[in-house]
Amino acid sequence: MRFMSTRGWIPVFTGGMLMAASIANAADPVRGVTDTEIVIGTVTDLSGVTAVQGVNNSDAIRMAFDEANEKGGVNGRKIKYVVEDNQYQVPRAVQAMNKLLNSDNIFLALDDGGTPMNDANMPTQFGKNVPNMFPLTSARSMYEPYNRLKFGQFASYYDQMRAAVKYFAQNKGRKAFCVSYQDSDFGKDVLAGVTAETQALGLKVVETTAHRPTDTDFNGAMEKLHDAGCDVIMMGTIVRDTNIIIQTVRKMGWNVDLVGQFASYDTAVATLPGGATEGFYCMTPALYAYPDDPRPAVQDFAKKYKARYGRDPNFHGEVGYTAAQLVLIGLKSAGKDLTVDSFVKGMEGIHDYTDIFGAHLSFGPDQHHGSTQSFLTVVKAGRWVPVEQSALGY
Repeated sequence: MRFMSTRGWIPVFTGGMLMAASIANAADPVRGVTDTEIVIGTVTDLSGVTAVQGVNNSDAIRMAFDEANEKGGVNGRKIKYVVEDNQYQVPRAVQAMNKLLNSDNIFLALDDGGTPMNDANMPTQFGKNVPNMFPLTSARSMYEPYNRLKFGQFASYYDQMRAAVKYFAQNKGRKAFCVSYQDSDFGKDVLAGVTAETQALGLKVVETTAHRPTDTDFNGAMEKLHDAGCDVIMMGTIVRDTNIIIQTVRKMGWNVDLVGQFASYDTAVATLPGGATEGFYCMTPALYAYPDDPRPAVQDFAKKYKARYGRDPNFHGEVGYTAAQLVLIGLKSAGKDLTVDSFVKGMEGIHDYTDIFGAHLSFGPDQHHGSTQSFLTVVKAGRWVPVEQSALGY
């Protein structure tokens, strides 16, 4: 390097140094990827109101990745899996994602929990070219509008509720639809589905109540819906608020249909002590396979999970295990030269995939939404039982 002086020192690079800089730029590393490792992160609820979902889900993902690592990883790379707790709070979710992006340098985010939390974090993720894979929510914003870095696993809350409204109107003669929902992006997606389908059927939403995820007193809210003459309540609730609302309605002696969705489809709801949730309906994008399911693959998964974590997997554990398997397929298809582009292409090449629990998923260049199926289930003797064996539509 020579220096020429006019008003100061100005570096002049030789051809050799320019060539070296060009080679270095061409070999810029892919974030979260080394020759031996791929870093994947999750921001989910480990200690808040939806922890029963986030813990089971992330535990199943870790088990799937550990199984892959024991077999040598993916194309010679092991998965490093980092999980952060958002306590189902947006500020904590943003803080946790900043850590994953700027400290852990993740390649992709998988099964991040919560609609408002994902909505808050996706712009930052996408600004760093980090895919958001199969978030633990069925909100439409997880795959709409289309973004090549968004992949959704299941039918949306909106679609689930539209199918449920049509079923209860046409098969059970319900006319006075009401909605009790969390005042969040999640709850509003549920409300939107109910509103759209009642309008399509020439009906209307009679009354609504909105609440915070942490609320525990629903006496006034249920009295309001009772006085409005509701004959079915569509619920944009998760686990704890679902259970409290059902208990409140039962104590009132009110015989009204209660219908939840993916977020309330949990064994913690079905097995509520005292049988309060008996007869509670729920829409779900896939059916929970109980550990006593006769299929060998399901039994093997359940036994391994319980041996490792000391409890049976719930539905969200199964969801996480499937999400991890899909990501592993996408990574393998991307080949040794792993980039975000090759990974996205690998995911888009997954067609007609059936997981060990029976869910069917398919993706493509313009299709990052794995399934549109919705099933109606009901609690009977503490277990989720399908009302209809086939998926419902609208």
